[in-house]
Amino acid sequence: MMSQLAPSDPSLAYTRPPSRFRATQIPRTSLHLYVGLPCPWAHRALIVRSLKGLESAVPVSIASPGNDGSWEFKTTRDPDPDTLDPTRDKANGYKTLKQVYKSRPGGYDGRSTVPMLWDSNNKEVVCNESYDIIELFNSGLNELAHNPGLDLSPPSLKPKIEEWNSIIYPNVNNGVYRCGFAQSQEAYDVAVNDLFNTLDKLEDHLSRFRYLCGDELTLADVCLFTTLIRFDLAYNVLFKCTRRKLVEYPNLHAYMRDIYQIPKVAETCNFQLIMEGYYKTLFPLNPGSIQPIIPVGSEHQELLRPHNRDSLCLKGARESASTLSVS
Repeated sequence: MMSQLAPSDPSLAYTRPPSRFRATQIPRTSLHLYVGLPCPWAHRALIVRSLKGLESAVPVSIASPGNDGSWEFKTTRDPDPDTLDPTRDKANGYKTLKQVYKSRPGGYDGRSTVPMLWDSNNKEVVCNESYDIIELFNSGLNELAHNPGLDLSPPSLKPKIEEWNSIIYPNVNNGVYRCGFAQSQEAYDVAVNDLFNTLDKLEDHLSRFRYLCGDELTLADVCLFTTLIRFDLAYNVLFKCTRRKLVEYPNLHAYMRDIYQIPKVAETCNFQLIMEGYYKTLFPLNPGSIQPIIPVGSEHQELLRPHNRDSLCLKGARESASTLSVS
C-alpha cells in the first residue's frame, strides 16, 4: 500500500510523480476547477482564484478523499456558508474524479490528482499542475477577473519568486511529504534535516521582511502558506516533522497569520476537513484513523490574533528583492 501511495527511488526516499497535463492552449470561457480541501497543491489554486476574483469565471467542484485514497464527490448535509465544503461534480455529474479524467477524449488511467483544470466545452483536461494553474489565474484571465490589478508575480520579482520556489518546493512543500513517506531511516533523516534547516532560515528571513520578496505578497508566499497552515494540524504529528511545531517559530507563525487575515484567504481553509483528509485517509500512516484535536495555534481565533507584520520597514523589504538571506 505504501509503495502505491508514496512512490520511492532506490534510496527509499519519496519521489513525487510529475504532473501529466501541463498548461498549453487555454480556453477562456469554459474552465472548471476541481479541488480537494485537504490538498495543499489544490489550496494554492483556491487562494489565487479568490484573490483575483475569478469565482464566477471559474466555477469549482470540491471532491473528498474516499476510503481508498481516491477523490470522490459527496455533498455536505449542513454546509457552513462561510467556508468551502465538498460538493457534487458540478461540471459532469460523476461520482469520482477518476471518472472525470477517464471521460476525456482518448480516456486516461493514470493518477487522478487535484487541482485539475477542466475544459467543460471540449470535455478535456486542461492542466493538473498546480503552479501552471496559479500562474494562469494570476495573469492569464485578467479580462474575466474582478481584481485584475492584483499581480502576484510582477516581472520585477519573477527571478526572486523562482529562486524562493526552488528553495521552498523541495525542502518544505515536498519536504514534509519526503519526511512522512520516507521508507528508510536514512531517507527520513535527510528529509527532516532539509525541512527544518529551511524553516530556520525562513524564520530568520521573515524577522526582517514582511513577505518572501519584500513588501508584496507573491505566488511564492501562497505556495509556502498552504504548507504552513497544515504544519501543526497534520505534518508535525502524522508526517513525523517533530523537531519543532510551527507555533514555536514566532516569525513564521505571525507570517502565516498575516496571510490568513488577507480578505478571502480564511474562507479557503476548512481545518476540520484538512485533518479528516490526512488522519482518516492516509491509513498506512494512521491505522486507527483516530483524529487528534485541532492544536490551539491552528484555531481560527488564534489565527486572527494581531500579527504586527505591517510594521516591518519597507527599506528592508526592498533589500530582500536583491539579496536572499537563505542562500
